[in-house]
This record gives sequence, structure tokens and C-alpha cells, in this order.
Amino acid sequence: MTPKLSVVVPVFDEADNVDPLATQVLAAVGNQPGGMELILVDDCSRDATWKRIQEQSAKDPRVVGVRHEQNRGQSAALWTGFKRASGTIIATLDGDLQNDPADLPMMIGKLADADLVCGIRTKRADNFVRKVSSRIARWARRIALQSTFLDTGCNLRVLRREVLETVPAFDGLHRFMPVLAKSGGAIVCEVPVRHHPRRAGISKYGVWNRLGRGIRDLIMVGLFIRRQLKVLPGRTPGK
Repeated sequence: MTPKLSVVVPVFDEADNVDPLATQVLAAVGNQPGGMELILVDDCSRDATWKRIQEQSAKDPRVVGVRHEQNRGQSAALWTGFKRASGTIIATLDGDLQNDPADLPMMIGKLADADLVCGIRTKRADNFVRKVSSRIARWARRIALQSTFLDTGCNLRVLRREVLETVPAFDGLHRFMPVLAKSGGAIVCEVPVRHHPRRAGISKYGVWNRLGRGIRDLIMVGLFIRRQLKVLPGRTPGK
């Protein structure tokens, strides 16, 4: 039976987080009406992440593992998960357990009035550098893209499958999905969600190695939005 909900989680060197992640996601939405699947996309991890995913899949058929043969980045892993997903509703979250899967049922309920529901980390459990970097990035997006979203960096999201038809597959998609979806005609809303400190593994976030990429992506996304068709397939924007 094709599941109604697909939860897509990109992971890279998160061996110690795979087991609790699977446990928490299945506890939160394992009994979702219409069935569900958890798709863990291993972006060519160097540790035991893939082994842990295989173990979880052997224990529960709802857990599906997909592995990149080369490290391709978070956006590529996310898109691989989208292509593998079967559900009419797709949820995403990070693999470091800072997002709380327990927020997913509430966010799924918000799809009654929206096409894409995005989390806002109101009490961020991050260090000073990451918080300041996010504020600078939000300011830059507001200036360059006229974006009013409060937290496009939060990857805890729930969307209708047809939203994927409004966004391009590119390296940086995970940072600009709300902006691109809204520009493409989707109804997008933000809701407060919980955020936890990282308890295992090492953060892959770096400020200086992302600065040039962020500027390049802003320019590219701005050009794309100007030419983007603004009709969401199968749904009338605003209704």
C-alpha cells in the first residue's frame, strides 16, 4: 500500500543519532492515517551511519534507506529523498535531533489551510555564531528577495507533494524552499516549533565556507524568481 506520509531525513556522519531519530519519528507519526514511511538518505557518511540505517530498516519495513555513493550535500540528499518518497504529504527534518518529530502532527494539521508549513525555531538551542549568522542571512534574503519569512533555515517542514513542482533542484534548495514555493504560487505558513541542543555527533555547519555560496545562491534565486511561473499545479493560490 502506498503510504500517505513520507518523512525525508538527510544524514551525514550521524551514526549515533540514527536509532533515536527513527524511534522518535515512528513514535510521533507511525500511526498516521493512510500509513507512513521514513526515508533516511545517507550522503556517503564516513562512519557507521549506513549500517545503523540498515539495522533500522531490518527491524521496521517503514524505514527505508537510500545511500549516495559520493557526498553531494544536504540539498542533493533532500532531493534524492523527494524522488524516492511515495506519499502525497512529505515532511522533512534534520538528522541531528535538534528538530523535534513530535511537532509533525501539529504541522500536518496546518496543511488544511496551506501547501507548505515551515517551522520557526523560537528558542534556538544553537551557539552565538550560528544565531548571528542566521540573522545576517535573514536580513540579506529580505533585502535581495523581499522575503518576510522568519526562519527559512529551519528544515522542519511539511508540504503537499505538488509543491515540489514549483521548486528547482539545485544545491541550496533546502535554504530557499519557502521563498521559491511561495513565489511559485504555493500557500506557505510558519509555525513555532521546538529546538533542542545537539547531543551526539559534530555539526557540519561552517560560516566562512558558506559565505560565498550564500551570496551566489541569493543572486541565482533572485533571477529565477523573476522568471518563475506562479501557478501551483492542482490548486488555486489563495484558496
